[in-house]
Amino acid sequence: MSEDLFGDLIVPASSPRGSLGDVGPQSPLAVRLRPRQIDQIIGQRQLLGPGSPLRRLAAGQPMSVFLWGPPGVGKTTIAAVVSRSAGARFVELSAVTAGVKEVRAALDQARAELARGRATVLFIDEVHRFSKAQQDVLLPAVENRIVTLIAATTENPSFSVIAPLLSRSLLLTLEPLSLEDLDQLVDRALHDPVGLRDGQGRPYRLEESARADLVRLAGGDARRLLTYLEEAAAGADAQDSRQITAQIVAQAVDRAPLRYDAAGDQHYDVVSAFIKSIRGSDVQAGLHYLARMIAAGEDARFIARRLIVLASEDIGMAAPQVLPLCVAAAQAVQLIGLPEARINLAQAVVACATAPKSNAVIQAIDAALADVRAGRGGPVPAHLRDAHYSSAARLGHGLDYRYAHDWPHGVAPQTYLPDDLAQARYYQPSDRGQEVQLAQRLELIEQCLGRSATAPEAT
Repeated sequence: MSEDLFGDLIVPASSPRGSLGDVGPQSPLAVRLRPRQIDQIIGQRQLLGPGSPLRRLAAGQPMSVFLWGPPGVGKTTIAAVVSRSAGARFVELSAVTAGVKEVRAALDQARAELARGRATVLFIDEVHRFSKAQQDVLLPAVENRIVTLIAATTENPSFSVIAPLLSRSLLLTLEPLSLEDLDQLVDRALHDPVGLRDGQGRPYRLEESARADLVRLAGGDARRLLTYLEEAAAGADAQDSRQITAQIVAQAVDRAPLRYDAAGDQHYDVVSAFIKSIRGSDVQAGLHYLARMIAAGEDARFIARRLIVLASEDIGMAAPQVLPLCVAAAQAVQLIGLPEARINLAQAVVACATAPKSNAVIQAIDAALADVRAGRGGPVPAHLRDAHYSSAARLGHGLDYRYAHDWPHGVAPQTYLPDDLAQARYYQPSDRGQEVQLAQRLELIEQCLGRSATAPEAT
């Protein structure tokens, strides 16, 4: 048996469907407070308004949906409450343990029940873990509405669910519960007759500072909030008190949860915020996201690689000393590892975030690559070709080549680019950092070469 968001017992596909679980005074708090109707669900208001898909599902309209969101935001609860409201059988499969055989058996049973006039809601938890073969088995049943499929996933289904199945379903995104949602849940736990009570049936008192800590530490997860609250109540009992203080909460809860999946969306979202914060020169945000990645167990080598790329892509020649610093941080990660290497990574983050920014280098190489891929760039000028073999002189290779060190300033005026790219100007220094001086030097170099440093105007 597994539990929904509030501990609601769900009967697996191999068991006959009964009630949503027996509830007694000794049941966990999450079980006692489980929603029984759609209006009792806390949070996800964007999905539960009048005329919303979930409202229509609860009214018995057949459709299949994917519920995508982090743990503890109500995916399983919504599925169970919707099936109850629609009067349908509720069958759960876990993608962690179910194979093709179990999927086929659940669908065969659903066909038999449908023939007797009763619809089935098939809830599949962790659907992103299903193989392509398992997902293929679901297709005919979803398309022919043998079942109403409600699939839950903590990962973006666009990356893990086959396109034909996704195109036959609605994708609904669930958000972490807000602080207001969690505060409302605390009130329900404290004041509901079946909520938090001591051994004599008396309610607990919750200090405001303790409430604030619980809501913050829950991290948008309703299940976690109720678990923490129940543990804090047990701590108060141990002190023969019905007053839950911030100190008791601190003893019951070790640390705040981290919403970070090294293989899922949080990985990409946090890394994206990390790079964009540093690019935007916000050193505080850069350090915050670095801390989140380190605390979540992200590969420190991955972090170092991203900083090395950023040092050239977003800083480049505006502060060329930053790239070797980031390479040194990456070497430090290899040599000493975490936790000590967090200091080296933090140093690199501070250097990158506070450095002047320029994307001139990446703009230059991408513009050059665009020309090459478009077929521009004729033969190498003859005087630049290899002249080290015996027949090179007969072919004219290397003739009239001007050796740079024989010329003033070490710049030899001659043609270097292919003829069709003679006017190309890929690198355009910014007006930030060391590129200011570099632009002045480039102007002098271009003058020595007998050409302008600025890009020709488009015609």
